[in-house]
Amino acid sequence: MTYVDGLVIPVRAGTDSAGYARFAEAIAPIFRDHGATRVVEGWADDVPDGKQTDFRRAIQAGDGETVVFSWIEWPDKATRDMGMAKVRADPRMVSTGVEMPIDGARMIFGGFQVVLDC
Repeated sequence: MTYVDGLVIPVRAGTDSAGYARFAEAIAPIFRDHGATRVVEGWADDVPDGKQTDFRRAIQAGDGETVVFSWIEWPDKATRDMGMAKVRADPRMVSTGVEMPIDGARMIFGGFQVVLDC
């Protein structure tokens, strides 16, 4: 059954969508090489402020920062677990040749079992 890693990512001020896309394009193949079937990156376009919480508050986005909503699809949880271990150990994750425009300490992520895909 399909397994998904979901991420809400704070992108540093001064980074535009093209700059973020260069970073994402550099790391997406690493996930694909280790079993991911799809990597999707969504640049904030219509992200309203909420009354109690919202995407920006969830990642403590500062002035000028933006939000990226991302997901990585895997064939199943076992493939994801093995693949993520390989991704973490892959030397390309350390040196992509592209500046990392995110604050990983405030990134929110988690794994999810797909219960509906229509």
